[in-house]
Amino acid sequence: MGPHPAVAAIRLAVRRVLHDVLTDLTDLPRTPSAGPTVAPPRAASGTQPVVLVACSGGADSMALASALAFEAPKLGIRAGGITIDHGLQPGSDLRAAEVVSRMTALRLDPVESVAVRVGRDGGPEAAARDARYAALDEAADRLGAAAVLLGHTRDDQAETVLLGLARGSGIRSLSGMAEVSGGPGRTKRYRRPFLHIDRQTARKACMVQSLPVWDDPHNIDPAYTRSRLRHEGLPALEKALGKGVVEALARTAQLSRDDADALDAWAADAEAGVRDEDGRLECAKLYALPPAVRRRVLRRAVVAAGSPAGSLFARHIEEVDRLITGWRGQGAINLPGRVEAQRQGGRLVIRQG
Repeated sequence: MGPHPAVAAIRLAVRRVLHDVLTDLTDLPRTPSAGPTVAPPRAASGTQPVVLVACSGGADSMALASALAFEAPKLGIRAGGITIDHGLQPGSDLRAAEVVSRMTALRLDPVESVAVRVGRDGGPEAAARDARYAALDEAADRLGAAAVLLGHTRDDQAETVLLGLARGSGIRSLSGMAEVSGGPGRTKRYRRPFLHIDRQTARKACMVQSLPVWDDPHNIDPAYTRSRLRHEGLPALEKALGKGVVEALARTAQLSRDDADALDAWAADAEAGVRDEDGRLECAKLYALPPAVRRRVLRRAVVAAGSPAGSLFARHIEEVDRLITGWRGQGAINLPGRVEAQRQGGRLVIRQG
């Protein structure tokens, strides 16, 4: 008799991602003389690649940890786990130690708890996320991890799409979370195997395997936007529109991502053609671009000048765009990160003030 369907589903999702990780490691570009241009991440104690799971102790990440522990050894992968202690609740260090114990019981190795200091920039949810990813990046670099698995589910994806819609930040926000993401040098570090699996399947997988889970009280605290959306907004949508809203939003994310990727590539190609010999943006050439492409070129330029991408919203880019499409002699536009955009002599000057 095979495993419970919920367990089979999460294991299959993880197995597919691990195969992708191994494929990426073996397909790294090579030069005839220098070998790999980027060394494949390997465990310090041997030749096995290391894959980590980011585990909070909740049902989603515990289900992911159990599936990784089951599948990784069969593929010659060393599986480990990291839990982040945000220090936002009394006893958070004890909770982190308990999660470490649970991951160790699954025979994950290495297993670590990392304490972080959460700042205030962008609000509590954004600040906690920034601190978490910084800690995961540091741990992955230190342990030589080929990938870090995250337990975001289809329900999380639906919530992310709705949050993007509420911000009015454009099609990129509607594309939600990518199945594969990362930063400079490690563009495929983070993998999300469960984006096509609902939250209830992950919880069921924990239940049938007798895996203890921890329900974060922040997830039901109405002080947090995502919590209100999860417990009030989505249920109201399902009541008004019927079941299937979560699945439809997840499909919207994928379709939006495909469109956004195509437009981003177009903007990257177009950017060189709208700059003069000194590298300055020419307003007339920008005006000739389709609006969706032009705004992407402007966003790229603003971020390159030092504006934090996470603090840059559609309304900021719209104001900069008016320097191109609605020029009436207006002054400089102030943007996040002390960046300003100003039209001067037919050129758009974007710089930190």
